[in-house]
Amino acid sequence: MKQDLSDKRKNYSKNFIDFDHLAEDAIEQFKSWFDVAEKNPLIEEANAMTVTTVENSGKPRNRVVLLKEYNQDGFVFYTNYQSQKGKAIENNPRVCLSFFWPALQQQIIITGKAEKVSEEMSDAYFAKRPRESQVGAWVSPQSSVIDEFHDFVDDEDSIIKKYKNQEIPRPPHWGGYLVKPEEIEFWQGRPSRLHDRVLYKKKDNGWKKYRLAP
Repeated sequence: MKQDLSDKRKNYSKNFIDFDHLAEDAIEQFKSWFDVAEKNPLIEEANAMTVTTVENSGKPRNRVVLLKEYNQDGFVFYTNYQSQKGKAIENNPRVCLSFFWPALQQQIIITGKAEKVSEEMSDAYFAKRPRESQVGAWVSPQSSVIDEFHDFVDDEDSIIKKYKNQEIPRPPHWGGYLVKPEEIEFWQGRPSRLHDRVLYKKKDNGWKKYRLAP
């Protein structure tokens, strides 16, 4: 079956990049865009981002996760270390993060290296999670093949009973990654597909900006 999508297109004209007033620091530029996205009522989860990893076989894989913190060191998300992404990062820490906000016709692409955050940081974040999510982190062997009819109710009940009337500790196989950025590209859709693009590259303790052709 052939599905022709050649006529599916939109004209991007909502905004532009003012190249004369870009932040010198890439994280500050990220913050200026992220703050606008977070306040936009048409964007449900501004912190939803695609994480791309490369497996041992060389096969790339992306999935959407939630950004939980960002600072001058980089971008933090949490996951099961034994998941496909966790195993891929263990072998190859180079990853790509991307945000796409259609309501703003904007995209941000971040490449860098991922490293585990401290156990203390993972503990602190885990303690803030809803109890149901804490239980889920214990019972799900994320990315593993399981029986088609597996029912997690008994598994959940077991953890709930085990930690009844007490705090649920963080599983040792669950925690955060900090992605230290090496390059950050900001993309703004423009008419006639002549999009605005600016690339920040990490240079020593600062950033160097480059305008890219559409």
